[in-house]
Amino acid sequence: MLNFLKKNIAVVWAKKHVAQTESFKKNAPQLQEELLLSLVQTAEKTLFGRTFNFEDIKTVKDFQDKVAINDYEDLKPYIEKVKKGQRSILWPETPEYFAKTSGTTSGSKYIPISKEGMPFQVKGAQSALFHYIAKKNNADFVNGKMIFLQGSPELEEVFGIKTGRLSGIVAHHIPNYLQKNRLPSWETNLIEDWETKVDKIVEETEHENMTLISGIPPWLVMYFEKLTEKHGKKIKQLFPNLQLIVTGGVNYEPYKDKMEFLLGGKVDIVQTFPASEGFFAFQDDYTKDGLLLLTNHGIFYEFIPLEQYGKPDAERLTLKDIELNKDYALILTTNSGLWAYSIGDVVRFIDKNPHRILVSGRTKHFTSAFGEHVIAFEVEEALKSTVLKYPAKITEFHLAPQVNAGSELPYHEWFIEFEEEPENLELFKEELDSQLRSRNTYYDDLISGNILQKLKISKLKKSAFNEYAKSQGKLGGQNKIPRLANDRKLAELLEIYKL
Repeated sequence: MLNFLKKNIAVVWAKKHVAQTESFKKNAPQLQEELLLSLVQTAEKTLFGRTFNFEDIKTVKDFQDKVAINDYEDLKPYIEKVKKGQRSILWPETPEYFAKTSGTTSGSKYIPISKEGMPFQVKGAQSALFHYIAKKNNADFVNGKMIFLQGSPELEEVFGIKTGRLSGIVAHHIPNYLQKNRLPSWETNLIEDWETKVDKIVEETEHENMTLISGIPPWLVMYFEKLTEKHGKKIKQLFPNLQLIVTGGVNYEPYKDKMEFLLGGKVDIVQTFPASEGFFAFQDDYTKDGLLLLTNHGIFYEFIPLEQYGKPDAERLTLKDIELNKDYALILTTNSGLWAYSIGDVVRFIDKNPHRILVSGRTKHFTSAFGEHVIAFEVEEALKSTVLKYPAKITEFHLAPQVNAGSELPYHEWFIEFEEEPENLELFKEELDSQLRSRNTYYDDLISGNILQKLKISKLKKSAFNEYAKSQGKLGGQNKIPRLANDRKLAELLEIYKL
């Protein structure tokens, strides 16, 4: 009886929540502009606000004229002041938290999360679940056990500001009604070594009634593989009541076939787009591709056409200006004190009513050694179409240019870890090249003009990418291996794993 009540209360809450969100979907462009001016007014007296004359900003254009695009290095001097305990630097109060992330050029990054920003991190995830419950008219999963992937919830303090990984911070904000059903244990979540942690999670969950599992796709694959290797069963056999998987962090689509194989049965998937800087989007319609952009969660968005990104005169577009099926660098201004901040993600709008996006790549992850500017979305879609024609199972891949090919023409080299190879690798390679050419005219022109030869595939041994990640101390958690590069730094490290 208690479980029945709990499930039905969740359905009522969910439907009420979804009804309350309809207005922001309809009035997003106008509400976004109002939000920006509200953020500017709130921060007028901060050091950043005084430096850039926030009191004179009355329009979006005023803001764009006064505040240039920033990356972490640009904001780092201000963040260092905040770390030393100074107040009213980027936002009127000191942050409630620092989300600590690993940066490639800046070392560890300390992303501020204000008392105004933190609730939206939690509400984003809650809203994704509420939309799912309302659309499915079903909340059976609330009566079972749930995993919420997270880093260690142990937080350090930097001048009184609690600091840790975002997932560890969020662990302190999981609602009480979910706490007693949550796995793994607090002690297991404190384990830093990822392989040890996953082994312990397997022990704690293998005999439980798992109904919801949340994590980034590579972590889910590793966890599911360990379970199937140990028990010789597919996941739906082990967890017959598993109803929902919530993913985030990286694009789910390239992992879809592997996940379906490991699951061995129907499980609903909800995709989300969270980051230390904010919770941006989630899948609200399971009949369509794309994630609903959360335009009422304390974040003002700008969009730079990808081909202009990094140029001094690049256009800075708002929601009212964007076009469908075009790639944009995502720029954020947040209620935690990030101003015109380039997060490094590339998005593509597939709908304006409401605004739905696909995450199509990273501004730093592309291949353009010859001017082709191939991005993640293009290679992932090309690979997806190729596998449909020439079936194969791919664990992971990396694409890098080979500029110094000796007497040969240069080419794109694909490092692929196959779980199951295609019957004819040569036909697979030809089709993959053709599919990429159809999606990127610049690449097609380079092949047609005999500037590049067709791509080559280098097969890697099983577990190559996990072994590489482990060797670099980047196994598990929210660590992501780039699928594209414009140099051969990662390619050279992968050479030792070639078959």
